[in-house]
Amino acid sequence: MQIYFSPEVITPHYQVLNVVDPHHKAVGNVAFLFDEKKLFVYGILEEEGVGEDFRDLVTPYIKGLAKAKPGLDIYSCLYVGCKKIKLKDEEKE
Repeated sequence: MQIYFSPEVITPHYQVLNVVDPHHKAVGNVAFLFDEKKLFVYGILEEEGVGEDFRDLVTPYIKGLAKAKPGLDIYSCLYVGCKKIKLKDEEKE
């Protein structure tokens, strides 16, 4: 199943995006909270079978946001079902 972001609220201080399936049914959400030099990412996805797709969707989005503020510290907490997942960059460390 393919998943996409659907914006719910976007402000200069935070973004809340729904994660939707091809039928526009919400299957999760992700929030991006901005501080001076920090980006906090919180997300949860209900469908366990698309965990890798969720990670592949979130990772480049975060990289794009980080380009706007060089030196940004990124803190993430992402769950698929009841399991915590790590972003690909975190796994390399």
